[in-house]
Amino acid sequence: MKLYSWNVNGIRAVINKGEFAKFIDGHDPDILCLQETKAIRDQFELDLPQYTEHFFSAVRKGYSGTALFSKTPALQYIDGISEELISEYSLDGDSYGNPNEEGRVISAEFENFWVVTVYTPNSKRDLSRLQLRHDRWDAAFLKHIKALEKTKPVIVCGDFNAAHKEIDLARPKDNVKNAGFTAEEREGFDNILSAGYVDVFRRDNPELTGAYTWWTAWGGARARNVGWRIDYWLASENIAESIENPQIHVDQMGSDHCPVSIEVTK
Repeated sequence: MKLYSWNVNGIRAVINKGEFAKFIDGHDPDILCLQETKAIRDQFELDLPQYTEHFFSAVRKGYSGTALFSKTPALQYIDGISEELISEYSLDGDSYGNPNEEGRVISAEFENFWVVTVYTPNSKRDLSRLQLRHDRWDAAFLKHIKALEKTKPVIVCGDFNAAHKEIDLARPKDNVKNAGFTAEEREGFDNILSAGYVDVFRRDNPELTGAYTWWTAWGGARARNVGWRIDYWLASENIAESIENPQIHVDQMGSDHCPVSIEVTK
């Protein structure tokens, strides 16, 4: 099975550019997870009869949102995280709003595993959302996927809005205190790996530099490959050995992110 994740930065835009059709025709994913869809389903036309679609859109129009397309229908979908976790971690919002109303997490159960797609809250340029991200969101999300793992292995993908190590961005020294590379955000990612999840791309490419998934729109960053790796596939240890060929598809245009993919052989 070929699994893809892509932050499309607006599904309507990437469809209108012709890049979404190009992507589907060229890659033919078995499961496709999208982040930052910025739309509800009736706002655009898309005819993909080979897929079952599931959208989890933000309450606020044109903002955030996730979606999952699969050739084999999921056994069930869980949108967001549970009310119990929201209460436990006081994850009921901040000055920007309620992250649970922003369509950030879909968990889909398949026969042999769960697939979870996440669009992690951005800490903001002035780090004004870092406290919510670090103190509440990261811990609640980790507890969510660990709860799923009690039933089946979990494969997690999406935009984590954090580069993990210095190798994961072009200019680490310039960004050490900036959103996406703060000690707090990196610690949150460390905690996921310490809980038993495997960053399959870095596992297979431990020394590969210049492997990025997001580039700012300014200064020709993408053409010069001044980027960040903030989009990941992570896997429970008990399924990680069945995951191979992690790829970053830098040639796919249409968004400021590019797709990332894995193959599941189990």
